[in-house]
Amino acid sequence: MASQKELYLHDQLPDLEVPFAPFNSRRSVVYGAKGMVACSQPLAAEAGLEILRKGGNAADAAVAVSAALNLTEPGSCGIGGDGFCLFYDSKTKEVKALNGSGRAPAALTLDKCRELGIEGREIPFLNINAATVPGCAAVWCDTIEMLGSGKVSMKDVLDPAIRMAEAGIPISECSSYSWVKNYEVFLKQSPNSAEMLITDPETGKTHSPRPGEIFKNPNLARTFREVAEKGKKGFYEGRIAEAIVELIQSKGGVMTLEDLKNHSTTPVTPISINYGGENGVTLHETPPNGQGLTALIALGIIEAIKEQGKVDLSETEHLSALWYHTLISAIRLAFADTRAYIADPEHVRVPVEELLTKDYLRKRAELFNPAQSSPVINKGTPIASSDTVLFEVVDQYGNGCSYIQSNYAGFGTFAIPKGCGFTLQNRGCNFTLEEGHPNCIAPNKRPYHTIIPALVTRGDKKGGDLFMVYGVMGGFMQPQGHIQILLNMLHHNCNAQSTLDAPRFCISADVPEDPSKLGDIGTKVYLEEGVREEVVEELKRMGHDIELLTGHDRAMFGRGQIIQKLPGGAWAGGSDPRADGHAVPQI
Repeated sequence: MASQKELYLHDQLPDLEVPFAPFNSRRSVVYGAKGMVACSQPLAAEAGLEILRKGGNAADAAVAVSAALNLTEPGSCGIGGDGFCLFYDSKTKEVKALNGSGRAPAALTLDKCRELGIEGREIPFLNINAATVPGCAAVWCDTIEMLGSGKVSMKDVLDPAIRMAEAGIPISECSSYSWVKNYEVFLKQSPNSAEMLITDPETGKTHSPRPGEIFKNPNLARTFREVAEKGKKGFYEGRIAEAIVELIQSKGGVMTLEDLKNHSTTPVTPISINYGGENGVTLHETPPNGQGLTALIALGIIEAIKEQGKVDLSETEHLSALWYHTLISAIRLAFADTRAYIADPEHVRVPVEELLTKDYLRKRAELFNPAQSSPVINKGTPIASSDTVLFEVVDQYGNGCSYIQSNYAGFGTFAIPKGCGFTLQNRGCNFTLEEGHPNCIAPNKRPYHTIIPALVTRGDKKGGDLFMVYGVMGGFMQPQGHIQILLNMLHHNCNAQSTLDAPRFCISADVPEDPSKLGDIGTKVYLEEGVREEVVEELKRMGHDIELLTGHDRAMFGRGQIIQKLPGGAWAGGSDPRADGHAVPQI
């Protein structure tokens, strides 16, 4: 039976010929001997394969996928948002990373926010000052320049997306669902909303693309051509930059042309943690201002819990109450720290090394009770004691690329710069409007960032062989998904697809309204339809505040992609049943 939300949606579109399907699937692992792409949209996967066939490597193909997703899934990502990249170089066995997140405008101080009438702990989602400088275009160019094969140009890489934008593509179910439910917001937020809607040629009325309906975006194609021809200057200077600034300032924002011109990608050193010693694996994440540190802390706490003789996940029934309780508790502890400490390291010191020391992780693990949830978990003191899309690409050369991009909350601000065909992100919502907090908004500062790619190597040393590139998109679900997927595989022999199919949990990691409770993480836990009833009841008895989500609300649990390197040399790919895409091998 359709949910109330789905019934309401159909009432809005009585002529909808293709219904929105429920979330259910049965997928097999996809195998390939050369390259492979796993992403949430089949047409975007084909764009990546086209570049692999031309001799491009995983980094080149990742940018092609990224650009195509701007057209197929704009309710998750776009060139008006940010991106991050993790790349495994098969020749050197080195993991490299790029931080492509944007900064706050130079004029946007905390005092300026208050002057503009922005109250509370965060900038509201639809306030135009939530739009930070888009980092996506720059990180595309830098990915090709720094990590690409040298065999394909930016024009080659963007060409598939340009062709699709001009010719039009049929829109998929999940993407259409996001578009349709936000139609009224588009009309309210952007004077240029028609650029990303479909206009009836007879009546002049607009509507969101329905499943299977052809959508064209010639303005986006024009934007991509300027980046293909002029590189970063094509986006951060000239027509596009002027359109961005004109729109933002017309709605009371303070971004300037200089803010855009001064933007740059930051090459960064990945952060990592070993799990299981020399016979285990090492999880690699991008460092702060991203939240990958959350996954690393949680994984370290789980290993410390085993060392303390409390719970060994290898001997724990998979997807049992104790399994979920252990993971939920570790992630709550991790979020209590990262929501308090993660910020832009160019502005404040983030205690990454201290948070990952064995001693600190053991102290955090001591707070874990195998039988009971803690009512509230507070941040630790490591210094004193010592939204979105993600996709994976591998190539015939043995390289792997984990790439993620986002507008933050769906279509971001929903604001469309005139003639550009994309929306501006609202990533600035992740700043904390609390004076003295490490993540407090400041000029030219990057906010706490939720989007994180992930990459796993074998063993406990640098230079290990590639195990897999993977990730889970979706706000604060992302590090939680990283942990659940990895541990499903390591402890219960799940493969690249079945680990994605398993029902997940998601805790709430919202910033509390009371500044004195910053870093406190409560007991709210969302569980996915499919978790056994007796498990739900046992978790409630343990003290977890449980809410079960069904239907399209399951989007909260993220949409993951995996490509695993098998011992024999083949690739094994999996794609999340909660999305429209798949894993597809190169032939």
